[in-house]
Amino acid sequence: MLTRQMPLLRLSLRQMQLLAAIDDNGSLKRSAEVIGMSQPGATKALQEAEHLMSRKLFNRTNRGLTPTPAGDCVIRHAKTMLAQLGTPEQELDHLSGDEWKRLRIGTIMGAVPYVTEVIHRYLRRFPQTSIEIIEDTSVEMLRQLDRGLLDLVIGRSSVSATPQLYNVTPFHDELLTVVANAAHPPVGRKRVQLEDLSESRWIVYTASMPMRLLLEQEYRQSGLAFPASLLETRSALTTMSLIQTAPNTIALLSSDVAAFFVNFGMARVLPMHLRSKSQPYEIITRRSYELSEEVVEFTKEVVAGAMPRL
Repeated sequence: MLTRQMPLLRLSLRQMQLLAAIDDNGSLKRSAEVIGMSQPGATKALQEAEHLMSRKLFNRTNRGLTPTPAGDCVIRHAKTMLAQLGTPEQELDHLSGDEWKRLRIGTIMGAVPYVTEVIHRYLRRFPQTSIEIIEDTSVEMLRQLDRGLLDLVIGRSSVSATPQLYNVTPFHDELLTVVANAAHPPVGRKRVQLEDLSESRWIVYTASMPMRLLLEQEYRQSGLAFPASLLETRSALTTMSLIQTAPNTIALLSSDVAAFFVNFGMARVLPMHLRSKSQPYEIITRRSYELSEEVVEFTKEVVAGAMPRL
């Protein structure tokens, strides 16, 4: 086992930074600029890294550099090591007494309103805390958690092929709401069913995401074909922008997120009854990592403020 790890350990810090930068930028020239290296130096460093790994790490295409499967593996471990190296350096740079804390939180879109409330309560207790918040899908958040780039995730572990790797605490049931442009014809009706939305265009998450699967299940249970013409996005802001500009668009959102946009007049709620139940939000941490005091205290705050399970 030690022999397999040795090539990666022989990579220099600059080589790991270069691999991570290429993964983020897709361009050797741009990556060299980002980390302050000359392009010839970056070319040489990449060649040496591939020689140390005895594998090709990137494919050269017209669009730039894309990682090979071996490159994906090396980059994942390099980014994990860089994240761990960066933590003490950042803490020392910002240290202002023993109370300084740092917390990196990943959250799915639907949980954002709840998470922001928890963060404000946490900061009242621990004001000298630097908090980084990343919003994305559960799949991407768990990938970053695995790499050591996040301390905890508010999302759903069911999307993972290896849920046994995580400590999971369900804490809040998600209610779902269908929203539409204020000018959409069904707005104002007392009751709306899926059959009434045949001329509408759904704004949905990408395939295999829990909320997308739930909507597909609603169509199956109603004996209807799931629409083929969709607008797919992970972004709440993009969803609202699309709804604002296209009167026939509709979206399935968590009730908390929907209420936020409805309160600002950006959308209207369609009175629909959904038979399917969404999975609860979960606090997710890695079992192999020792939890910091910050994660433990934030988890307590999340659980303490959770609404009753439905």
